[in-house]
Amino acid sequence: MSIRIADLMAKKVITAQPHHTVGHIRTLMTRNRIQAVPVVDSDGKLLGIVTATDLVSDPKAETPVNKIMTERVYKVPAYNNVSVAARVMRKHKIHHVVITHEKEVTGIISSYDLLKLVEDHHFEIKGAKKTQTRKSA
Repeated sequence: MSIRIADLMAKKVITAQPHHTVGHIRTLMTRNRIQAVPVVDSDGKLLGIVTATDLVSDPKAETPVNKIMTERVYKVPAYNNVSVAARVMRKHKIHHVVITHEKEVTGIISSYDLLKLVEDHHFEIKGAKKTQTRKSA
């Protein structure tokens, strides 16, 4: 499979800034039906990410997102094969990878996007035994 991340990623990325509140993030996630929001500074540099998992502990709505965001963000360039994003997600047990170009957020890809790719391409298991159908006489 040679599908590039750029072909699969969400290109319209909804971001937040560190001073935005948890309430604002919840609204963004609900309204846009997303599970992750990258946090960027005023120059667009990636600082962290807030995911639905970060909201499980139910932080107060007025809490600034920089208090709850995950600062360790896994990112990959858009020109890579989607298998790179899948490997990063599996290795680190995460569901979102931020796509960057020269430190600027250009996209995001989720485990859901990868599952949709598998579903759409109807992949077959390598080395699986072929079943034979018997013809009636």
